[in-house]
Amino acid sequence: MSKHLSYDILVIGSGAAGLALALHLSQQRPENRIALLSKQRLQDGSTWFAQGGIAAVLDQFDSVESHVQDTINAGGGLCHEDAVRFTVENSPAAIQWLIDQGVDFTRESEGGEYHLTKEGGHSHRRIIHSADATGRAVHSTLIERIHAAPNVDLFEHHIALDLIRQPNPRTKRFRCAGAYVLNKSSESVDVFGARAVVLATGGASKAYLYTSNPDGASGDGIAMAWRAGCRVANMEFNQFHPTCLYHPEAKSLLVTEALRGEGAHLKLPNGKRFMKRFDKRAELAPRDIVARAIDHEMKRLGADCVFLDISHKDPEFIKSHFPTVYQNCLQYGIDITREPIPVVPAAHYTCGGVMVDSDGKTDLDQLYVIGETAFTGLHGANRMASNSLLECLVYARSAANHIVATIDEVEVPRKAPAWDASRVTDSDEDVVISHNWDELRRFMWDYVGIVRTRKRLERALHRVKLLQDEILEYYANYKVTSDLIELRNLAVVAQLIIESALDRKESRGLHYSLDYPGQRELAMDTILVPPNFANQAHVV
Repeated sequence: MSKHLSYDILVIGSGAAGLALALHLSQQRPENRIALLSKQRLQDGSTWFAQGGIAAVLDQFDSVESHVQDTINAGGGLCHEDAVRFTVENSPAAIQWLIDQGVDFTRESEGGEYHLTKEGGHSHRRIIHSADATGRAVHSTLIERIHAAPNVDLFEHHIALDLIRQPNPRTKRFRCAGAYVLNKSSESVDVFGARAVVLATGGASKAYLYTSNPDGASGDGIAMAWRAGCRVANMEFNQFHPTCLYHPEAKSLLVTEALRGEGAHLKLPNGKRFMKRFDKRAELAPRDIVARAIDHEMKRLGADCVFLDISHKDPEFIKSHFPTVYQNCLQYGIDITREPIPVVPAAHYTCGGVMVDSDGKTDLDQLYVIGETAFTGLHGANRMASNSLLECLVYARSAANHIVATIDEVEVPRKAPAWDASRVTDSDEDVVISHNWDELRRFMWDYVGIVRTRKRLERALHRVKLLQDEILEYYANYKVTSDLIELRNLAVVAQLIIESALDRKESRGLHYSLDYPGQRELAMDTILVPPNFANQAHVV
């Protein structure tokens, strides 16, 4: 039996962005009722697995200007300087807020200064971290705090299907009024009504066959916002993390960039280093350069992987600074204090997303988007290491502040109709879903990967449109499941990635085309506008 639930604010997503926003709202507006949805357990998102740390200006020898310029340089000329400056200027406050919540960051010594490390693209040590499991330290602390928030209702194992869009008489535009949500336990589709809705569902790296992300990174928020009429930007810029563990039994195991920051060397199977042939910064070059260099060497040599070697460092230093990597590799028989780690690039981060302003507002009234789901302009054509968690925290706070300042002016939306499942049946052909899922991820990896051509992209676009026809027919006739929802969303996001890549007739940052190897003089964002663009005036 489906339910109709009503809240002041609905937060969809339980990573750093969603939890931080919900906590800010709870602390500032205890009288507002907040619902927070997680499609699995609270700790199952990408935040939990983030290893490196959070970039912030915390050292007396560092500066806002230096962090801003490093980010712009890494972004291939596409960063929006106002967004970069806004994020960096708010970085010390974001870190202090985490410390106030109880996050235990690593110190130089007991009771001493916080230890800062350095990663690719950064000119200073500015990465604050909790050993090599920063995401877990941040996420577990925020989860503990959210459980104690009296006005936040948590809904684990709930996955949103679509946003509810209604006319907004006050602005003569459309507004978001909630979402249809599948309760995975009861298999019912419930209606969550809300005066404000926040999407914080993460990225879409699961569109690729090889990824460092957990299974939930299926682009749900981007697809839902697109279907609701929101513009997306720069979806062609998919960051491939250069170093994921290559092992037949390992799945989505990222090897943190901080190893290279502390002196690890990338080597060919013959033991020779190669990065200096591609960039004078060698292993500390930005991720797109390192990933492309590894891809080039693997294809040139026909090698299955390259190797990341930190064994020349003191074993106790390695174990104390990288306990998670050490233990993870050891379970696969690799002792990183004595031997190199076999690594390959894998899809890691979605730099594009739903277009928002500095408050996280979208084209659809009362819809906010934050975190990896959003396009803020911070990352440009290539995200600099450890700026992602910072973006989550800064925009979670600014979006929360805007909601707090305006929520009293927002009318309660009218009750939306229940989800109509009267003409659907149970499927006895779920193999179609798994087959389509596998096909989509394989052709995205083969045709829309680290190096692209127009011919490959056109082939991928043709394939994804055929898949969407099959998925639409299946979606219309059978009861929705979590796998079907994710497949439907991935197909939408895959098409957005392909169309954005076809539009960019140059090579810039994470988008490298053999047909257009040069870079245009004028740097421009790729903006896609949906057929039902929400920012158009309508007749009430």
